[in-house]
Amino acid sequence: MDYVELGRTGIQVSRCCLGTMTWGSQNSEAEAHQQMDYALAQGVTFWDTAEMYASPPSPETQGSTERHIGSWLKKTGKRQEIVLASKVAGRGTAFGGLSWMRPDGGPTRQTKAQIDYAVEQSLKRLQTDYLDLYQLHWPDRPVRVFGGQTFKDYEQDFEAFGDILEALDAHVRKGTIRAIGVSNEFPWGVMRFLAEAETHGLPRIASIQNAYHLANRTFEYGLAEIAMREQVGLLAYSPLAQGALTGKYLDGKLPEGSRKALYNRMQRYEGPGAEPAIRGYVELAAHFGVDPAQLALKFCDTRPFVTATIIGATTMDQLKTNIAAFDLTWTEEMEKAVNALHTLQPNPCP
Repeated sequence: MDYVELGRTGIQVSRCCLGTMTWGSQNSEAEAHQQMDYALAQGVTFWDTAEMYASPPSPETQGSTERHIGSWLKKTGKRQEIVLASKVAGRGTAFGGLSWMRPDGGPTRQTKAQIDYAVEQSLKRLQTDYLDLYQLHWPDRPVRVFGGQTFKDYEQDFEAFGDILEALDAHVRKGTIRAIGVSNEFPWGVMRFLAEAETHGLPRIASIQNAYHLANRTFEYGLAEIAMREQVGLLAYSPLAQGALTGKYLDGKLPEGSRKALYNRMQRYEGPGAEPAIRGYVELAAHFGVDPAQLALKFCDTRPFVTATIIGATTMDQLKTNIAAFDLTWTEEMEKAVNALHTLQPNPCP
């Protein structure tokens, strides 16, 4: 396993990041512990979670993922061996308010009071006294996230960038947060956070966690240059397009126990042009004699603006396949082939 610096923080993270959002919904606590044991043994020391998880969000499962991680940390005593990341929810209107996540029953926002509450609750569930990376899960601005393809202006009603950074800075100074990051963010938001940090001596964001995969390379259009020039690298989530890039949903297939069968939340990966594009990448993997999941993961791992690629698995076989992808040799022929397919059908699954 290779390791790189997280932004300019001095924190070293594994290039493979263990995603956790199915723990507490599709995966039991025992299964989560088994995944953590195996991942750490393979050198995967960077783990990502969120206060909202398990996914999909619900009042019954909210916080369960962090609790499963917390019980593993208590049992093993291996907190110092991992780099642990979590997230505070963004503007709740993206999910109907998320009112169950706050004691007053109001919608989630990135106010100082809500950030303070979210950090405190995450630390309790995780049974730790600090987070290595704390991220804004999506913006407080009412922008179109999670697959929106067109811009629609919005009311200028959002928490100021500087106020959010000041709220996070209080926890950095206290030692409960080591570094901060953003997620599902856009170029303007990233640059505003960087400008506020530089102007006012506030914490500098170290990472951008956005969707990125073979069928969604929109990050390259604006954010990749920022990631490279400002050392704010991408933490690529959904690198398999929620499993679609494995080919398991092609031709109308609906595997038992899959996320589509359980939750029917795959619309982001089923738009016009999605199936032929995905089929093309699956066939390309067969041409090169590699697993389609491993081709997709290694593609992300070889991008110069990517700090880490976040994997997610519901079975141990999937987890083993995913982690092994980082040992795959990426060739110039693979690079040319995926770029040719991308040119034919760019970004059908944003």
